[in-house]
Amino acid sequence: MIVNLPPLIHEPSRNNALQRKIKNFWCRLHVDTPLLIGLILLIALGLFILYSASSERSGLIYQQIIRFVFAFVVMILVAQISPYKYKIVAPWLFAVSLAMLLAVLGVGAISKGAQRWLSLGLVRIQPSEILKLTTPMVLAWYLRDKQLPPNFKTLFVCLMLILVPAGLIAIQPDLGTALMITATGMFVLLLAGIRWGYIAGAAITSSLAAPLIWHFMHAYQRARVLTFLNPERDRLGEGYHIIQSKIALGSGGLFGKGWLSGTQSHLHFLPEHATDFIFAVCGEELGFMGCLLLLIAFIYVVGRGLFISSQAQDTFTRLLAGSLILSFFVSIFINIGMVIGIVPVVGLPLPMISYGGTSMIILMIEFGIIMSIHMHKKLVSN
Repeated sequence: MIVNLPPLIHEPSRNNALQRKIKNFWCRLHVDTPLLIGLILLIALGLFILYSASSERSGLIYQQIIRFVFAFVVMILVAQISPYKYKIVAPWLFAVSLAMLLAVLGVGAISKGAQRWLSLGLVRIQPSEILKLTTPMVLAWYLRDKQLPPNFKTLFVCLMLILVPAGLIAIQPDLGTALMITATGMFVLLLAGIRWGYIAGAAITSSLAAPLIWHFMHAYQRARVLTFLNPERDRLGEGYHIIQSKIALGSGGLFGKGWLSGTQSHLHFLPEHATDFIFAVCGEELGFMGCLLLLIAFIYVVGRGLFISSQAQDTFTRLLAGSLILSFFVSIFINIGMVIGIVPVVGLPLPMISYGGTSMIILMIEFGIIMSIHMHKKLVSN
C-alpha cells in the first residue's frame, strides 16, 4: 500500500525567507543593518552605565530614552535623502550654520561663563555642534571635482573653511569643540591625499606658534594644560577631576566593584560622573572587562563606518563618510584619553554613552548620512 505524504517543509527555507523579509524591510528604510546593530548595542550599554552614574534616577533615564528615540527617527529620516541632495545643499547649510555662529557672538545666551547658545524661543541651539557636521560636508563638496591630492591653492581655501568656524568657536570660549571641528576638517584633507610635505610643514608651524597660542589662551585653559602635565599641583582644584577619575578606574580592577556599587560616583567624589567622566564609572563598576566590552562596541561601529567609506561611489561621499566616522573615533579617543589622563580635560562627552541632547542628535544625523551613502549606493548598483 502506497501512502502519499505531504511534502516536508524545511525549516531552513522558512528562516531564510524571514531573514530576506527583514533585510528587505531595512533596505527599504535605507538602514544599514550591521551599523544599526552596533548603535543599538552602544545605546544599551550607555543606558546600563548611565542608570548607575545618575545615582539610579529613573527620570533622567526616561529623558535619555526619549532623546534616543527622537534621534533614531531623525537618523532614519536623514537616511532617506539621497547623497546627491546633500551635495547640492552642502554650501548653503555651511553658510547658515556659520551665520548662526556669528549671531551667537552678538546675541547668544551665556551659561556657565560661555556664550555658546542661540535662543530661538522655546529651544536653544548650539551652532558649534551643527558645524561639526557642515564643515566636513562643505569641504567634501569643495573637493568633489578638484584634482587630488589638493594643490596649494585648493589647500588654502580648505584651511580657511576650517579655521574660520574653529576660530569663532574658540572665542566663545569652547576650545574642545574648536579642536574637534579642526580635526574633522583635517580628516577630509587626509582622505583627499594631502602631501606629507604639507603635513610636516603644518606640524613645524604649529610647534613654532605654540608660544603665541599659549598667550591667547584663557586662564582656565592654561590651567588645564598645566594640570594635565602635573595633576598633583592642585589636588583639590584643577587636578581634582583627573585624580578622582584615576582612583575610580584603578579601584575597579579586572571585573569591577559591581553595577550600582561604585563609591566614587555614588558618594559624589567623581565630578560630572553622568557626562564627561562616565567612562570612569564604567571602569569602577564593571572593571577592565566592562571597559573592554565598551571599546569593542566602539571599534565595531568605527570599523563598519570605515568600510562604508571605502565602498563609496564618488569623491564627495567617500570624503564625507570617512571624515564623519573618524571624527566619531576622535571624540571617543579624546574623552577616554582625558579620563585616563593622557590628554588634557576639554569637556567633551563620550558619544552614545554620556547624558546629553544636542550632540547626540547631531551624531545620529551623521550616522544617517553614512547609511544614506551606503544604501543609496546599493540601489544604484542594483
